[in-house]
Amino acid sequence: MPYYICRMAGEDGRLLSRSVLAASPDECRKLCESEGFCVLSVARDWKKVQVRTRLFGKKVRDKDFILFNQELVALIRSGYPILKSIETIAGRVENIHLKGLLLKVEADIRSGKALSEAFLPYEGMFSKVYTASLMAGEKSANLAGTIARYVQYAKIVSQTKSKIRSALIYPTLLIIFSFILAGVLINFILPRFATFYQDYQAEMPAITTALVSFAMAVRRNIVLILFFLAILFLTFLRFRKNEEAQVAFDRFKLKIPYGRTLWRESGVSLFSRTLSLLLEAGISLLSAIGIACQAVPNTFLVRSMKGVPDSIKNGLSLTESLAGTAVFPGLALDMVRIGEHSANLQGMLAEVADFYDERIRARIDTLVSLIEPIVIIFMGLVVAGMLLAVYLPIFNIIRVTR
Repeated sequence: MPYYICRMAGEDGRLLSRSVLAASPDECRKLCESEGFCVLSVARDWKKVQVRTRLFGKKVRDKDFILFNQELVALIRSGYPILKSIETIAGRVENIHLKGLLLKVEADIRSGKALSEAFLPYEGMFSKVYTASLMAGEKSANLAGTIARYVQYAKIVSQTKSKIRSALIYPTLLIIFSFILAGVLINFILPRFATFYQDYQAEMPAITTALVSFAMAVRRNIVLILFFLAILFLTFLRFRKNEEAQVAFDRFKLKIPYGRTLWRESGVSLFSRTLSLLLEAGISLLSAIGIACQAVPNTFLVRSMKGVPDSIKNGLSLTESLAGTAVFPGLALDMVRIGEHSANLQGMLAEVADFYDERIRARIDTLVSLIEPIVIIFMGLVVAGMLLAVYLPIFNIIRVTR
């Protein structure tokens, strides 16, 4: 939704201007007139135009959505009606995308829809787990409690993702810096030394000849290289939208020796935590299992688990159905089996998620501790090789001139 500058006059004759988020100029005019103002003009507020961020990230950040739900729980428990709660929160939300979403939800609730129905068209911006939790809360007449449980679930998932991203920031920066350094040396430093060497007609070492030839080739074909990189980027964007290509890529990731365990265990953790939340909210196992499968981040694993609901319909237990997917480790299956036999399935699923979250964090820490020295050694070798390529010919030139 865009912002509009609305110039209007109050009952006391004062002229004022306000920036209003609305779907159209007519809606902006109606919103201001409903507050008792006389609208003089409506124009687009170009100062608040924001670049779309959907290509590289989510429009609604996890922490903004969690904060919204925390405020919603507090207002509902204090006795506020749902519509008034959404209206109050939307009035002070700063994220333009979340504000626009809440205004649309507010309009749908005014037209007679339930809260879960109003959020249903926008579940792609957060998750199906949220709308399922809202439905369960409405059916059980405990909406505040269900949303509070979802908030705890979302916090744990967000914290796990944040820790993984934080652990990978340092090695990623090292790798990027090494490529930048190599690019500067190849494109700016070595070509200048190449001219210097040619003036002396000295015999250059093989490493210098190779690097200089590579640097000159890069400079001569920089346009073609940039064009090729642009084609790769567009191919990547197209690849992201192709379901079969994404499944193939996710399957390839599961064949990487160390990453295979990480992706598999993260899928088990998210599945278990999601299913635990939905069962605790009062959703039946058969209804919850399909939503929990969609929470797994690897599309190949999601496809492997596609037949679990049908297996349960055919009379198999959850443990037997999950064992047929070849996705769940034996330990996780044993814990699920204990939960089924002790009538505490949601509790054991939460234990499974906690256990594998700890394993994932430990593996990430180990991976980072291995990557950092490898990247530093790689950078050292690159810099040392380039310095040798630059200075060895200088020593030869000094020897020749003597």
